[in-house]
Amino acid sequence: MSDLYKKDAPFQVYISFKKYLDVLEHIRYNDRLEYRVNYAESIIEKTKNFKELRDGFQDTSLLEKNDDLIKLLLADLFPTGLTNNEIKAASIPLSNITFNYTERFKAILKDAGKDFEIELRNIDDDEFYVFCCCLILQSYFKRDIKSNIPFYYDIPNKHGIMKHYKITVNADFTELCPTDKAKIPSAEVLDMLLENLDDIKLWKKYFPSKSWILKGFSIISLVDCTSEVALSDLKSTMIQIDPENFNPDENLIEIFKSYFDVAQLNFGLMLFNKKDQRLEKLPIYENVFTNHILDFWINAFDEETRKNTFTSLNHNSKPIVVSNIENLDHDIKSLPSFRILRDNKINSFMVIPIVKDNELLAIMEFTSPIANSFNGLKLKKLEFFSDMILFSLNRFSFEKNYQIEAIIQREYTTIHDSVVWKFRNEAEKYFNASLAKKIYTLKQISFKNLTPLFGFSDIRSSSEKRFSLMLEDLNQQIESLHQIFSLINSESEKYILALDIFENELNNEIKADSEQRFQRLLRDEIHHFLQGKLEIKSSSEVKAKIKDYFAQVFPQTDLFYANRKSLDDSITLVNRKLADMLDEAQVKAQQIFPHYYERFKSDGVEHNLYTGQNIAPELHYHSKIVHKLRYWQLKTICNMELEFQNFKKDLPINLDIASLIFVYNEKVDIRFRMDEKRFDVDGAYNSYYEIIKKRLDKAHVKDSTDRITCPGKITIVYFGMENQKEYLEYINKLQKKNILKNDVEFLRVEDLQGTTGLLALRVSLA
Repeated sequence: MSDLYKKDAPFQVYISFKKYLDVLEHIRYNDRLEYRVNYAESIIEKTKNFKELRDGFQDTSLLEKNDDLIKLLLADLFPTGLTNNEIKAASIPLSNITFNYTERFKAILKDAGKDFEIELRNIDDDEFYVFCCCLILQSYFKRDIKSNIPFYYDIPNKHGIMKHYKITVNADFTELCPTDKAKIPSAEVLDMLLENLDDIKLWKKYFPSKSWILKGFSIISLVDCTSEVALSDLKSTMIQIDPENFNPDENLIEIFKSYFDVAQLNFGLMLFNKKDQRLEKLPIYENVFTNHILDFWINAFDEETRKNTFTSLNHNSKPIVVSNIENLDHDIKSLPSFRILRDNKINSFMVIPIVKDNELLAIMEFTSPIANSFNGLKLKKLEFFSDMILFSLNRFSFEKNYQIEAIIQREYTTIHDSVVWKFRNEAEKYFNASLAKKIYTLKQISFKNLTPLFGFSDIRSSSEKRFSLMLEDLNQQIESLHQIFSLINSESEKYILALDIFENELNNEIKADSEQRFQRLLRDEIHHFLQGKLEIKSSSEVKAKIKDYFAQVFPQTDLFYANRKSLDDSITLVNRKLADMLDEAQVKAQQIFPHYYERFKSDGVEHNLYTGQNIAPELHYHSKIVHKLRYWQLKTICNMELEFQNFKKDLPINLDIASLIFVYNEKVDIRFRMDEKRFDVDGAYNSYYEIIKKRLDKAHVKDSTDRITCPGKITIVYFGMENQKEYLEYINKLQKKNILKNDVEFLRVEDLQGTTGLLALRVSLA
């Protein structure tokens, strides 16, 4: 049997015990202990007629024929006293062929079934070949390359639970040597190979198949690391929960079985809809998850009881663990609702609320028909990936909201001049078809392989300012009402008390609905009372105060709005000024090369540019165009910032802006969405770019609480050093023009959801 591997390798492999027999020879002639000398001599004598043991062989049937002799030979390496504890065997180096098992290893393989074949997990043919070559580099060429890739065996137990074992290999009794066909690469070639681990053709060129000889045997020891591997698999699977993933990982239940060591296990997960106060299934996992207890939670209670239960969970989110339902109180088992457990053969279960910042996000359930499957120790194991569950659910909610926003968005946009030609071509085809009385379906308008440019000038802390000004407005309104009621001694005591309560709440323990409840009090009671005072005989001072009060009330809300209106006016002025500057500068940018351009106004202005050959097929497009547009973008944002500094002093409310540019080298596709009447990036792969954009405005410097954006500075976010070098050149040009200062900061951006490795430059305006 010449091929001992299922995969191609640079080795010819021979099973040999020469190196171990040499150890015995050394003991025979050098050891001072007589019993060890006698033992070594006895073993050598018993094996001297089996020359293949020393010379090497490839016929694996000889292992079985000489099982007793090999067991005797390796007795020192496999102590009888440890055979029921250690998971250990001898092995043909780097193969799945094992022999001379300990009793515990035999029992594990017996439980796996006679048809089970032991195999390494997660290594393909090319990876295996390169790994073998790395062993040659390490052993023969003495390269310290640390090629200790972890290997695992996946072996089911007698209950069908997949157990995972990490393999450690002792290769002391193996040796490597080149054949006549072997090539001996130079040190420079070896360096080149190590720089190109994925180039299998290159490796095979210098280490052809079977050009080296590997002789000996290895000793493998297995360590049960089922929990660790299952935990890693769980984390990987939880990360993948995605509203766009319509092929859910059905292996999740099997992973849970391994992790909890429960042969029969079902898992359920429902998200909590805070708005409607109810649990919701994950549609894409509906056929994978079972939600017996959670379904009962939805349907069995009346609405008020259900909402009260969810409210209490926000404050007391202690999990429920029932090891054996037979141990429950008789009163509980006699309830009609107890049938949910009986009907679904649930004899042990855990229900775990997932809460963050005192807000219920979801509820998980684990159930099993086997009593005592779950207990406090199993619940404790959940702590090891609780953070990953929270991360996964937050990511799912983010992605879900992002997708929903994209679906419901119905804003119209003017078709930009740079792309109108494609719409005209399609419209012309439709028109010509209609003239010929033919049916023509309008095709999607898309542009592929475009380079995106994105930037924004964001009004800093606008939400905090709006909240602060809201408090000022409401406090002024309460003060104005107090002045009125102080002149009306009778009938106003209850209103004064209500105002005092709201004033205390607003300035000390404001609640989410404080403003709404105050608004309701004004609309339903106080304003009717004051209107009545205007219609009856009242003092002129009272009437003047009431009229002055109503003059400050915003009719749509019944609230004072002067301070917030000043903020809204300031934001409108800033947005208009920045957008006008961007639009004007953009006309010049089109002369560099036609590109699609759009901008949006909210609390600041953000813009998108997409450039590429497909935008203007008749023109010559080259890489320098992107560099020119990037420099134009940086210069334009600098000018916008400088202009803002000139007019900010005239704003009703003092504001600051922080500007950012995101550099993205990958090409994206954009498609015109007919329902939204605007362009958007096309496809799940390209949406990664959009996701990063959404997360940058609140991103922080890594290992810091500082935002990456800063008023008075320009922040440039990018992935690689190539972009850094490019933008440092642009910054240098603007420094020479006294637009930027010589204080460039080199920053690392915190890891965002699904994104790591972002870098940033930050530089002050002159």
